[in-house]
Amino acid sequence: MADLATPMSIRVAATLGLVERAGSGGATAAQLAAETGTSAPALRRMLDHLVTVGVFDVDPDSGRYRPTGLGAQMSADAPQGVKPLLDITCAGGRAELAFVDLLETITTDSPAYVRRYGRDFWADLEADPKLRSSFDAQMEWRFQAHAPQIADRFDWGRFTEILDVGGGDGNLLAAILRAHPGVRGRVLDYAPSVAAAASRFEAAGLADRAGAVSGSFFDPLPEGADACLLSDILHDWDDENSRKILAGCRQAVTPNGTVVVIEPVRGRGDSTGIDLFMLMCFGGRERTVEELAELAAGCGLELAGSGPVSEGRTALEFRVSTS
Repeated sequence: MADLATPMSIRVAATLGLVERAGSGGATAAQLAAETGTSAPALRRMLDHLVTVGVFDVDPDSGRYRPTGLGAQMSADAPQGVKPLLDITCAGGRAELAFVDLLETITTDSPAYVRRYGRDFWADLEADPKLRSSFDAQMEWRFQAHAPQIADRFDWGRFTEILDVGGGDGNLLAAILRAHPGVRGRVLDYAPSVAAAASRFEAAGLADRAGAVSGSFFDPLPEGADACLLSDILHDWDDENSRKILAGCRQAVTPNGTVVVIEPVRGRGDSTGIDLFMLMCFGGRERTVEELAELAAGCGLELAGSGPVSEGRTALEFRVSTS
């Protein structure tokens, strides 16, 4: 339980791209060190540990290190998609390292990310384009399986226009519009993500039905959509900020509009590890259906129904309260 050598060695290997650099033919520690600008003796010692734990093999005659099947999962093109969570120069991997300050979070109930990096996660993304693009790529990978399921398993076709609030580069909205040709939609997010969304819609032949708007969900939202979509948004925020986001959506939708919240829900496929990560990184949390309904009720929204829409995701439909 006390071992940090293995997880940190794996993260450094992913960050240096050792799996890709070694390839199936393998490479010596000296070759890998020259390519990565690292110390060959130090790198060899780390590689030897990765051999011990089954991530690499080494040929004793040539001294060439090759990734095992386990190690190959760290490759950028591996279907497991874990590299962005291991590479400490990417948004996910950088955030994971803030767990070293978990004691501060448990003591103060405040995010460790800020303590470690001097600003919150979202400010970090704003300041560093690489972090922003890596975060969007991580979200796209995460929703590769979710997006088509969400598009098919929820009745989006009854809406005329959807505003995807905090929708990143538009991967989920694009899936919804492809599945429901009569629906139009817009993504609202920060400028770099909006540019990526516009490019996605153009490439997918959806530009006539899809748009992208730069902005923050803490500012007044564009009005007129009959549905606001919040996908994997509220669990990033504490209750106070979640209410602000919900209230903004309530204000933006038409009088008979709907707010659709898609989240990992406690007791429906969430994980305690992700819940702890939300606390450590954002000060957010995974919530039950009842807790989400209570948040929404304080914003003039009534829960009309909820149900699973993909593995680990639940859709909650909120209508504008008439009382």
